[in-house]
Amino acid sequence: MKVRDCMSSSTISVAAEESAAVAARVMARHNVGSLPVRGSGGKLVGIVTDRDLVLRVLATGEDAGKMPVGSIMTSRVSSVSPDDDLAYAGEVMAREQVRRLPVVARGKIAGVVSLADLTRYREYTMETAQALTEISRNVKQR
Repeated sequence: MKVRDCMSSSTISVAAEESAAVAARVMARHNVGSLPVRGSGGKLVGIVTDRDLVLRVLATGEDAGKMPVGSIMTSRVSSVSPDDDLAYAGEVMAREQVRRLPVVARGKIAGVVSLADLTRYREYTMETAQALTEISRNVKQR
């Protein structure tokens, strides 16, 4: 099975030049903890999480309305292609210890695949369990 068969293609993202306050409002409105960050032409340039907002804006006393997302995002972000095998997506999630992966087609954000998406397919229960184990192990060590 391919990533395209289970990914969410109605992905909410934020532009790198938008403010951290905008990113926080978008996350709250859509009840998500992370957003892919797009640069010019819709290219994936990073990811911003609720943790980024807390640690890099709130905890430092920065003005969220003036702080661009591009300055607080994580720019090293793993992604998969819609044509990648779903098992490969699970391997990447386990290795990178993330629950969601941006899906990129021709350099642009095409969607997101989540650990929850993997759980919907019986043949990927081992990959899902392994990914969750790896993610949980890292959380306990923090």
